[in-house]
Amino acid sequence: MRTIKLGTSSLEVPVVAVGCMRINSLDKSGAEAFVKTAIEEGANFFDHADIYGAGECEEIFADAIGMNASVRESIILQSKCGIRKGMFDFSKEHILDSVDGILKRLKTDYLDVLLLHRPDALVEPEEVAEAFDQLEQSGKVRHFGVSNQKPMQIELLKKYVKQPLVANQLQLSITNAKMISHGFNVNMENEAAIDRDGSILDYCRLHDITVQPWSPFQYGFFEGVFLGNDKFPELNKVIDTVAAKYEVTPTTIAIAWLLRHPAKMQPVIGTMNLERLKDCCAAAEITLTREEWYEIFRAAGNVLP
Repeated sequence: MRTIKLGTSSLEVPVVAVGCMRINSLDKSGAEAFVKTAIEEGANFFDHADIYGAGECEEIFADAIGMNASVRESIILQSKCGIRKGMFDFSKEHILDSVDGILKRLKTDYLDVLLLHRPDALVEPEEVAEAFDQLEQSGKVRHFGVSNQKPMQIELLKKYVKQPLVANQLQLSITNAKMISHGFNVNMENEAAIDRDGSILDYCRLHDITVQPWSPFQYGFFEGVFLGNDKFPELNKVIDTVAAKYEVTPTTIAIAWLLRHPAKMQPVIGTMNLERLKDCCAAAEITLTREEWYEIFRAAGNVLP
């Protein structure tokens, strides 16, 4: 599979990341087949979080892949921390405790990447910096990043954190593309002109932070998938036409649309279906034309000024 550098690091990662949030929906043989298929497709970057299945997903993954020293060196592991019941917590103590739990469940000595999961209003960036330093010096975490953060939240962390923040995981799909669409409507008096994210896409590009789109098939906030959905007839018509041209599935085109953006994104796919997993990975081999990208964008209801 095609690879990119993750942020400013030297870490080469596949352009499609495999999300493991739903791996606890599979039985043992299903989980083993899922992990095996991902690796065969060249998608050896696995995304976790300590809250997925209350930690169960990390345990299931480690068992499914048969974690050992040899296996560990052939894969890239990313996990996230900071979400607790009823709150967010970026305290030094919580970050350190969370990483220890993650490593134990994944049966590994280190994470390739650790992301802070959701912004903590009570964050004390000095504590985050101390936690990151300790994790880096101990060898428990090699690279760091954030998730769902705006530019100024990242800048606040960077004032104290010395490690590069290599990734920002953000909700983005064809139908959830406000971070793209408001850029077309600068200084205009319409809903589309409202910048709700502080121009985070441009910020990440300027600072070489890899955007990791999550829920690339969802519309709204986990309201459902747009592919094959009667709520999006024009969008599905266009996607189907483009898919037929490239002799691939609509799933492949939905991911290829994200990969076509010059920000060099790394979509995080969440499917547990083996055929859809393969379809997602196939997007790495397709480059949509400018005309096709914009046609899909407009078909989702985005109006160009």
